[in-house]
Amino acid sequence: MDPDTEFAAYAEEAWPALVRSAVFLGCRLPEAEDLVQTTLARCYSAWSKVRAADNRDAYVYRMLVNGLRDSKRRRWWGEQATEVLPEGRTGARDLMADVDTADAIHRAMAGLSKVNRDVVVLRYFAQLTEQQTAEALGVPPGTVKSRLSRALAQLASDHHLADLSDSRSPRRAP
Repeated sequence: MDPDTEFAAYAEEAWPALVRSAVFLGCRLPEAEDLVQTTLARCYSAWSKVRAADNRDAYVYRMLVNGLRDSKRRRWWGEQATEVLPEGRTGARDLMADVDTADAIHRAMAGLSKVNRDVVVLRYFAQLTEQQTAEALGVPPGTVKSRLSRALAQLASDHHLADLSDSRSPRRAP
């Protein structure tokens, strides 16, 4: 397979997971899509290095995290994208419950330190192994384990998630 075709296949497959990860790393959806687009553009220009990496996904996620860090260092003076509400969406699912769940997760994740949030997102949302997460963040695997332990303990006691689980459980009569 030629490099352009290989890259195109990789980018198409990786796009949804990369965007989801960027959102959980703290970006709004439009920013996440821009970040992933920039990351994939950098991947394309360095595709020979990316495809030669021992773990392609860890390499790309490291580029994503570094791109996010770089973008946070720069001050942005451009326009701010706004969300467009979908029209006429109907369905059996409780859309407000989905919004509540997403909001609770976003608030709980925002309560984590940057380094702990990075570890949680890469390990559980991007589904990288501990070793891949360590490679993506440039830290030892033991650091990933200790950060995960602290982050999960903090999430377990987070009031946003507790409120969510309380609202999902059946109400008891007084």
